[in-house]
Amino acid sequence: MLNTKTYSQDYTNNVIAVLEKEAQAILDLKGAIGHAVNDAIQMILECHGRVVITGIGKSGIIGRKINATMASTGTPSFFLHPSEGLHGDLGMVTANDVIIAISNSGESEEVLNLIPSIKKIGAKMIAIVKNPLSTLAIKSDIVLCIGNAEEACPLGLAPTTSTTVTLALGDAVAIALLQARNFQPEDFAVFHPAGSLGRRLLLKAADVTQTTRKNPIVLHSDSVKEALFLMTTQGMGAISVVDERQRLVGVLTDGDIRRAFAMSVDMLSYAVDELCNKQPVCIQAEELAAEAMGLMEKHKINVLPVINSENQPIGMLHIHDLMNLGL
Repeated sequence: MLNTKTYSQDYTNNVIAVLEKEAQAILDLKGAIGHAVNDAIQMILECHGRVVITGIGKSGIIGRKINATMASTGTPSFFLHPSEGLHGDLGMVTANDVIIAISNSGESEEVLNLIPSIKKIGAKMIAIVKNPLSTLAIKSDIVLCIGNAEEACPLGLAPTTSTTVTLALGDAVAIALLQARNFQPEDFAVFHPAGSLGRRLLLKAADVTQTTRKNPIVLHSDSVKEALFLMTTQGMGAISVVDERQRLVGVLTDGDIRRAFAMSVDMLSYAVDELCNKQPVCIQAEELAAEAMGLMEKHKINVLPVINSENQPIGMLHIHDLMNLGL
């Protein structure tokens, strides 16, 4: 719908100016990247402990985001609030850890007060600062300088450009570490089991059936009436047909029954074996649930038996169950 509303002032240019200034600051940082970044990445790769990220105020907020990115992409890390660190949480830091201390000025008192204890513990330090001659920079093992980025705030007060550049640098380091470790989607899924990617890469067909607990089964010699009753009870619209050894020999759907009923009203007394599909599509229990979704889409079916290594049905998947899981 066309927006016909009028405004007393148009702020579009203000927003664009901020975006341009922050984007340019990131591009400017690209030209300043040197050996220090490589040294920092190598230090983290050689770390036998964890990456401990610390910062106060806006730098702390950015630090938490960098920590979240690292932790989810294969770099064990946690965020240490400087004030909490000074009141006991430094006990979580070991000599095997690498500290990433973030401070725009490099003079944040809370962060600087951590340094004597960090040095005594024996952990190594990487500083992310604007001023390479600041106290934090001088006392750190490696310095990553974000440059003298002008804040997008017209007053030059609110951290804007500086925090954006710091976040971009942290993301870049995290992704470089991901690539150095040959981190794969399967690894990412391990750390995100509740996400859609985790479900696609980890969830097995058997896991779904254990949740739905639906496994309608009928013997091939049973009547269609019996099959219809069981099918209705479990609300699946289909039923697995097995032989005397409980091995899958076919699938009977409500569509099969409707088509047969159109031809004969006596079909309810037929043996299931006469109506079922004797070449059913099925999936092994250990196959991924995402594969089941692919099979259903390929064969244009809504239900899929799940079988074990003995070709015995242990459950039945419905396409709605998989769609509800985001597959």
